[in-house]
Amino acid sequence: RRNRIANGSDPKFLPATKSIRDDEGWQVATTAPGLEDRRVEITGPVDRKMTINALNSGAKVWLADMEDSSTPSWSNVINGQLNLMDALDRNIDCTSPEGKEYSLNTPGALPTIVVRPRGWHLPEKHMLVRGAPVAGALVDFGLYFFHNARRLIAQGRGPYFYLPKIENHLEARLWNDIFILAQDLLGIPQGTIRATVLIETITAAFEMEEILYELREHAAGLNAGRWDYIFSVIKNFRTRGPRFVLPDRSQVTMTAPFMRSYTEQLVRICHRRGAHAIGGMAAFIPNRRDEAANTLALEKVRADKTREANDGFDGSWVAHPDLVPVAMEVFDGVLGGHPNQLGRSREDVTVCDKALLDIAATEGMITESGIRSNIEVGIRYIESWLRGNGAAAINNLMEDAATAEISRSQIWQWIHANAITDDGEIITAEWVQELLEDEFEALQRFNGDRFDDALEIFEEVALGDEFPTFLTVPAYARYLCRQPAPVAA
Repeated sequence: RRNRIANGSDPKFLPATKSIRDDEGWQVATTAPGLEDRRVEITGPVDRKMTINALNSGAKVWLADMEDSSTPSWSNVINGQLNLMDALDRNIDCTSPEGKEYSLNTPGALPTIVVRPRGWHLPEKHMLVRGAPVAGALVDFGLYFFHNARRLIAQGRGPYFYLPKIENHLEARLWNDIFILAQDLLGIPQGTIRATVLIETITAAFEMEEILYELREHAAGLNAGRWDYIFSVIKNFRTRGPRFVLPDRSQVTMTAPFMRSYTEQLVRICHRRGAHAIGGMAAFIPNRRDEAANTLALEKVRADKTREANDGFDGSWVAHPDLVPVAMEVFDGVLGGHPNQLGRSREDVTVCDKALLDIAATEGMITESGIRSNIEVGIRYIESWLRGNGAAAINNLMEDAATAEISRSQIWQWIHANAITDDGEIITAEWVQELLEDEFEALQRFNGDRFDDALEIFEEVALGDEFPTFLTVPAYARYLCRQPAPVAA
């Protein structure tokens, strides 16, 4: 499909599945216990400290992330599973290297846990079946489901998942087959599992109803995964010329026509089928030492969440506990005493394929500071990821793999499109290399840093002739595969 798009064939709604879209008769499963009210969801990796902070945050849901905000080292994979088990038993605490103690302080119900396993693109090279690595998605899903499904049911909840990087309805069908088999193997009633699918690829945006249909017995909703969605647009159209060249990352906002169309269509489709529509990430990290910057950033977060709530979203994401009250206040004001907005149909929205591809209408420009920012974020994030931290605080934003992907893919596209900055500078590999060396010299080094390795990866994925599909794939293969013999099944 990527090859077809690269050769000039734009995605469109599938003729073969028109009957599914036209059929008014089907709905997804009724809302599962613990998922009725999702007005604020906090996201974060499953390390011990972040687990405790998320469960203490006051959010309705915790997206326990084993994907884009988690480095998939074998240690992180296994310890994350142990942390989730301890959290469900309310037997979790930790002490930071600085001596600060963390423990659960919520006597009542904890946020509903929804686990995000790795995407299909990431292998788990420490667990083999017939000599071949298992998909990381299956390891993360399987371990959590096997150890916790019955425990969750006994607590009045269930095994719930976020499914990342879905490209089309056939991948959703594969997940549905896995859910059916897993429930059969453990003797758990069909439909106990519930899944929310991240619509974070441009191709999936054309198959939202079909994705819900394939998962309908297990479907809980769709999420507007904004950062990966932008990355997917760049990746798929990177060689298609000026029509698909975006400005600086900071200028690609949710009010851009193609992003606005994507989110409004998502809400309409979800509510038409009885599924929750969950909004995108507020990645701001409060800085208690800069009150003026904090005030400005919180105003932007409030405006973003207000737009989502008014558009009909049933909830939204935040990356930091301090943002939970802001988002909660906004959604409380719109939802009132209702747990969600499923009754709001958004019949005023037209589901249109051309609107999803109106990239050229995005306002903004490419600047040298934007290029430098992409370089800094890309290198600093990869360095953090290589040290085992997949959620990196950079310039008051919580960056994850998706934002690093935008950073490097924009540079690759700008070079190959001979894009021009607002100062009239043609973006060439040679000029970017100069800026890269400049930014690398300015980095604050420290004992044990991985900046040299990060630079090697960044140059490969941003400046190379070939475009690796995901930067984490070569980084994982090169640096995160331990030498001891893997577990064989």
